[in-house]
Amino acid sequence: MGTLSESEPLLLNKADEADYAKKVPKFIPFVQWVIKFIIWVIFVAWGTLIVLYPTKFMQGILESMLMATIGTIFGITGSVFLIFSGPVLLMTFLSFAYLMVSPAEEFHGKKKLKFPTFRLWTFPVLVGGPFGVVSAAELIGIVFFIVYLFWAVAVYTIQNRESISKFNLPFWEESYQMLELSGLRIGSIGLFCLELLFLPITRGSFLLRFIDIPFELATRYHVWLGHLTMVIFSVHGLCYLVAWAMQGRLLEEMLQWNDFGIANLPGVISLAAGLLMWITSFHPVRKQYFELFFYTHQLYVVFFVFMALHAGDFVFSIAAGGIFLFLLDRFLRFCQSRKTVDLLSATCLPCGTVELVISKPKHLQYNALNFIFLQVRELSWLQWHPFSVSSSPLDGKHHMSILIKVLGGWTKKLKDNISKVSEEPDKESSSQLHPRLTASVEGPYGHASPYHLMYENLILVAGGIGISPFLAILSDIFHRVELSKPCLPKNILVVWAVKRTNELSLFSSVDIESICPSFADKIKLEMHTYITQETEPPLEDGKVSKSTRRSYFPTKNQNKMSGLAGTVNNIWPGIYAITSTIGFVIFMALTELFYIKPFGVTAWWLKGLLFVACMIASIVVFGGLVVVLWHLCERRDLNDAKWMEEDEKSNSVQYNKLRTYPDAYQTTVANLTTANYGRRPNFEDIFHSASERWGGNVDVGVIVCGPASLESSVAKECRSKNIKRGKNQPFFHFNSHSFEL
Repeated sequence: MGTLSESEPLLLNKADEADYAKKVPKFIPFVQWVIKFIIWVIFVAWGTLIVLYPTKFMQGILESMLMATIGTIFGITGSVFLIFSGPVLLMTFLSFAYLMVSPAEEFHGKKKLKFPTFRLWTFPVLVGGPFGVVSAAELIGIVFFIVYLFWAVAVYTIQNRESISKFNLPFWEESYQMLELSGLRIGSIGLFCLELLFLPITRGSFLLRFIDIPFELATRYHVWLGHLTMVIFSVHGLCYLVAWAMQGRLLEEMLQWNDFGIANLPGVISLAAGLLMWITSFHPVRKQYFELFFYTHQLYVVFFVFMALHAGDFVFSIAAGGIFLFLLDRFLRFCQSRKTVDLLSATCLPCGTVELVISKPKHLQYNALNFIFLQVRELSWLQWHPFSVSSSPLDGKHHMSILIKVLGGWTKKLKDNISKVSEEPDKESSSQLHPRLTASVEGPYGHASPYHLMYENLILVAGGIGISPFLAILSDIFHRVELSKPCLPKNILVVWAVKRTNELSLFSSVDIESICPSFADKIKLEMHTYITQETEPPLEDGKVSKSTRRSYFPTKNQNKMSGLAGTVNNIWPGIYAITSTIGFVIFMALTELFYIKPFGVTAWWLKGLLFVACMIASIVVFGGLVVVLWHLCERRDLNDAKWMEEDEKSNSVQYNKLRTYPDAYQTTVANLTTANYGRRPNFEDIFHSASERWGGNVDVGVIVCGPASLESSVAKECRSKNIKRGKNQPFFHFNSHSFEL
């Protein structure tokens, strides 16, 4: 959120600028600035509190604040929650307010800048290390965390030494006392990491949308924080295990479940669940045994419930804010995923890729950079897989498309099922005998701002099925050009590396000439394909295989995607989050007044359990009520016969027209494509050539979607060009659209 962020466009013509100014009230920018300023103040104050928490000065301030709340309804637990978790919730609600006062999500640009701009988020600094491609902004965050950890551990170690040195203890006793104190302090550091751990995987987070970090990018932050959190908690547990072993009380202490104070056994169970999730999340295990990783990760419920039993309510409340936001999102996704969605068509392409066209309601909006999570119940009731959208929102109001490459067991089963359907004879007269695929969808998720429209010069680099989001981007750009909608790209270079020629048939899914007949006069489009495992073109090169199989499904029930989750709605999710939070406060007060005080409950583990129960109950009861009302309003809209009857006719035409796979590859794409056989792209030459053609002092947006090796190669070249950049040379902005769970 600097003076010019990644999401800020570079150019807007005067007519669009004047039109945009008329639509947006003058006070809106001021309100946005005020909200943004308040969020920054809260963030800085909260961060300062966490950084200074190890010091005696901050400990004294917090102790005086906590003592002042003794005897109130919420007691110390309420104060701890308000101090440590309250800022996270408050920033989330303010982010909701910011998004609400912001204009509708439509692309608008700015005046062209005289010189290329440096941006922290799009400048790759570290490439190929354990963190992958790291931008300048991410490197600042990593350095901050490392400095904080060394600072906190050093301060705590000094304090522990001072505390123990007051007593003249034998060396052996001093050693295990030091281990126990160190374990306690390290555990408190882990709680702060735990609060941050769940924030990046809150898919519909207002906070992430406010800072424009999409879920697919935030997932890597969850991975980093997950490794860090488990290292800290492992050291925390190891300190105690060694100390107990030194005292000869290891098994006794591990099985101890105290009513007052810390309960050890729940901590052991929580740590064991965390270690199982951690071990199976390492890349080699996750890549080879994805289902093992997926199912063991469901142990997060055991992890945080038993942590609450282990630490008690007021200690657990330090990290409860992030967990509460995650549970809010998880319940909303659960409600959305219960609804089945009509598959309008399914197509098996000759390159081993499956295309699904999914029914969606007219009001559910998305952009070309979004993705969805898909479940097919005939294959698995538990597995959800992410797929990039391959259609533009301008392709049609009632559907979206995704491309799925057959790589593993789940995708192979999907292709086999679709092949069986396509082999069935036409049974429209007896649709009840027609085979079906029962699908459910979560999303859409992704960037709130269509940043592919914010660069005048675009380089799209894809590897294999990574071309999928770029098909949506190309379709979106050409639709906008044809409809005279705001759109900056004027020069587009597509670089696509594939293994075999038959994969090039995916290009035929975008019929550029039918979308925008005069595109050649408005956009300079170049396509370079690299077929790495073939040294020369096959005899049938340039032709679209006729073996494409398409299946259509009956859609009498009109089951469309639900808008309950995702990043396309603001009002209902905001009401849902605020109502659930109010419900949590109410349940906590009722529990204190009618159970804890009357029955004299003092057990820490029981209070921790009640705390978690109040969190879940508030979401299910209060949040559930909002979801029901939301669902009823959605059903009313879907049952509006006036527009449904009119639009459904165009819908059937649109989705049939969308992916008809004509000979566009012969007439359009082939004329624009330069095929290179038996070699990989040389990005130094590609970037140098683009620089000469597009001129200097321009910003070039580079978007990559493909394997890690391809992403690293492009990032290295962007970094190299930017570091060595001279006068009148472009600045390359690296953007990754790669996504891996």
